[in-house]
Amino acid sequence: MKPRFAEKATSRNRTAASDSDSAASLVPSRPTIKKLQEAARGCRACPLWKTGTQTVFGEGSRHAKVIFVGEQPGNDEDLAGKPFVGPAGKLLDKALVEAGIKRDEVYVTNAVKHFKWEPKGKRRIHKKPSGREIAACRPWLEAELEVLRPKVLVCLGATAAQALLGKEFRVSRRRGEFVESPLAEHVVATVHPSSILRAPDDETRHSEMARFIKDLKKVAKVIHGLK
Repeated sequence: MKPRFAEKATSRNRTAASDSDSAASLVPSRPTIKKLQEAARGCRACPLWKTGTQTVFGEGSRHAKVIFVGEQPGNDEDLAGKPFVGPAGKLLDKALVEAGIKRDEVYVTNAVKHFKWEPKGKRRIHKKPSGREIAACRPWLEAELEVLRPKVLVCLGATAAQALLGKEFRVSRRRGEFVESPLAEHVVATVHPSSILRAPDDETRHSEMARFIKDLKKVAKVIHGLK
């Protein structure tokens, strides 16, 4: 299934060369993941390139059956240049194992490709990206979906879900529920693994992890049923 925005993204590529608040002009006309990764390195579509160490593009199997989309890279990802390699990424990896999803079946990326942060002492603390920043970065995500055409799309957290499913979408109401969308045959939203790490105590963290794994088991069931 071809994403609904694929044709629009392609036409924008040819007309938005002077568009400074969108990455559309940077997207190659015949994209591959490798070409997209290379092109995104020099992205300056929004101001986040000034404070981020580097662009953190999506990564994973080119034949992935499922794409996981998070909000943005964190501090560890910003330094490493790879998505989901910090504490939240390690928790996701653990949950994937528990749910029975192989890592080579997965591609992981974010709605925003640069780390947005604010200083707190010597630390760089995550700061939620703005709607303008999400919109500026959207052509990269559109291109990833167009190239990979996943059977399953999983939105991790509110930012990713609202970026792809609309501003009115609420993960709290529709968590773990497969919804109709032209983006993929099977689309579902759940929490971002970082929210589990922020749980106030071990008991809550354990229960939230169990719920997260339960959501991913629904994804695993779909993946394993695909031909």
